[in-house]
Amino acid sequence: MSTQNDLARTFKALHQPGNPLILTNVWDAITANTIASLPKTKALATASYAIAAAAGLKDEELTLEVNLRAVEAIAKVATAHKLPLTVDFQDGFGEQLEEGVKAVIRAGAVGINLEDFSRDKDNLYTIEEAQSRIRRVLAVAASLGVPDFVVNARTDALFAGQDIDEAIARGKAYLAAGAANVFIWGGPSRKGWTREEVVKATEALEGKLNVILVRMKPGGLSVDELRMIGVARISVGPQLMMRTAGRVGEEATSILNGEEV
Repeated sequence: MSTQNDLARTFKALHQPGNPLILTNVWDAITANTIASLPKTKALATASYAIAAAAGLKDEELTLEVNLRAVEAIAKVATAHKLPLTVDFQDGFGEQLEEGVKAVIRAGAVGINLEDFSRDKDNLYTIEEAQSRIRRVLAVAASLGVPDFVVNARTDALFAGQDIDEAIARGKAYLAAGAANVFIWGGPSRKGWTREEVVKATEALEGKLNVILVRMKPGGLSVDELRMIGVARISVGPQLMMRTAGRVGEEATSILNGEEV
């Protein structure tokens, strides 16, 4: 009988530089079941922005309790489909970090995204603080029998106005603290980051990098390009939710206009 840690090891092994794990992020049980039913889906991942939007909240307003309600529903789908689940855990919800990690693991998750931008401080954690929080997550996971729990350590250094070298330095520090992978986020005001920066970060982090696949506008790097660069993980964040909302509006307009199917 497989254990939760077996699933965590499976999930960790899916992170292969040059053969990236592709995650099409979900936000409720309906989207989770839709994605889980696709033959090429290897794991489920939540998107906190989309979970917050579904609850009528802004991303920064999302509470641990609201996040956990969505996670528990999504986790049931992941369990039914025998798929690993990773949870967008934002900054760890301040001092609720251990409490929250225990809850997502007990729900069935085998990984989280953990950000280094503190909502309480409205600033980046120091590198040492962020490393400590990664270690605290892994200690909780080990105590619950999931020592191979996967932390995808997100740095918001670029969003906070730092340069790619600072983001890479943070990424290296987070890997040293036990994170399995690093997610460098460019932020909306910066309009992402350049191909040259992706290449530089991929080389510096030995491929242990998560990059967002841009689907909402032209000009982003494709899956094939990111694979050739050598990243280990590709995700889409809330973009599926955004595109789905648009399609719902189009279909509703058609109905309201009395158009035939």
